Amino acid sequence: MSVARSVALVTLGCTRNEVDSEELAGRLAAEGWNLVDDAAAADVAVVNTCGFIEAAKKDSIDAILEANDLREHGRTQKVVAVGCLAERYGKVLAEELPEADAVLGFDSYTEMSSHLRAVLDGAPPEAHTPGDRRTLLPIAPVERAEHADEVALPGHGASDLPRVRLDARPWAPLKIASGCDRRCSFCAIPTFRGLFVSRRPHDVLAEARWLATQGVRELFLVSENTTSYGKDLGDHDLLQGLLPELTAIEGIERVRVSYLQPAEIRPGLLEAIATTPGVVPWYDISFQHASQGLLRRMRRFGSTESFLQIIDSVRARQPEAGIRSNVIVGFPGETEEDVAELERFLTAARLDVVGVFGYSDEDGTEGVSLDGKVDPDVIARRVDRITRLVEELTAQRAEERVGQTVVVLVEEVDAESGEVSGRSAHQGPDIDGLTLLTGVTEGLGAGELVTARVVGTEGIDLVAEVSR
Repeated sequence: MSVARSVALVTLGCTRNEVDSEELAGRLAAEGWNLVDDAAAADVAVVNTCGFIEAAKKDSIDAILEANDLREHGRTQKVVAVGCLAERYGKVLAEELPEADAVLGFDSYTEMSSHLRAVLDGAPPEAHTPGDRRTLLPIAPVERAEHADEVALPGHGASDLPRVRLDARPWAPLKIASGCDRRCSFCAIPTFRGLFVSRRPHDVLAEARWLATQGVRELFLVSENTTSYGKDLGDHDLLQGLLPELTAIEGIERVRVSYLQPAEIRPGLLEAIATTPGVVPWYDISFQHASQGLLRRMRRFGSTESFLQIIDSVRARQPEAGIRSNVIVGFPGETEEDVAELERFLTAARLDVVGVFGYSDEDGTEGVSLDGKVDPDVIARRVDRITRLVEELTAQRAEERVGQTVVVLVEEVDAESGEVSGRSAHQGPDIDGLTLLTGVTEGLGAGELVTARVVGTEGIDLVAEVSR
């Protein structure tokens, strides 16, 4: 009997990539592979790359190089690149990065076991040939549903093919859609993730029920554009109906909705998030800037006033809501007046978390050909300027929560210090800060929900006292 070969999945980038890795893990486990956490202990390391922005690409390449170094010090024999960077660059990546023994695109995922065995046997498949994945489905959203099964959609596994969880966190991302129909002039994601496709509700619910059996207490709904959910299935309000079904699943205490496009936000969706028990008061809204003219150059819509109206609408229903966003500075044509307008918006908005990114040209985007390029040194100064403002404003926003009562999902108990930390309802996973628990914390474990009173802050992190 042949000895089972082992594989480690190394995941870069966003929570959507985490879902893809866990689906790959499920496929490989079903084919008899041993899943290991440490790439040094695996026969083959599969690096699920990110291809979003320059910094993410560098991190992905570094991860491939690090996995390659394990050949000398560990069990690792082969390194395989998958994910967005592999899909986006394919053969070019293979030529420029010979440390990867294979570069495989999304279409390879269903046959990943066979491909990895071929790689280990010294006969790797040909490197992926990239193409514009927007051409694979009909342009009209309502015509896509009957063809969606004809294209590879990572993370859209059928209900009879559950994921394998690669961590023990009490929360998990749950993919509800893939791709994007928008044409933002700075973003290449639609070219390698394709047009927008919703997962069917019964598949989403089946996976959510399975996650609940794995100890998940909070579902984190992810996609490239959650506000588009259901439009290709003929129902723009489909998410509103799905939310109460998700929160009704036994064991699920929280549902969190990510990535809302301001131009597509409908009052009904905001109402559903605010009034459905179990859906947390957290709004991840992709503003990107606030200057109306610059937003138009970005192929986006909005302004300081329209964005503040959305924020006011959220806080009128839920004053305690957490609102986060990302902004880009240094986009071609950005002036000092545009930066000042962004500052005016951020100051008035009082957001809880803001990611600040400096613009960089992305292959295949309209932004590459735009005039008015901003000098890199100027971009760096503007990033620093906006970052310092954001740090001050978000710290102030956190301080406003002192005295409030919060419900915290415990995520970590430090074995040595006994320090307990987790996230309040207004804090999203990984990047939105933590709540450090003090007081009566003995016996608390990951996955528990505990009520506490906010007594202090550390930047955007909260310190909250438990009394039981």
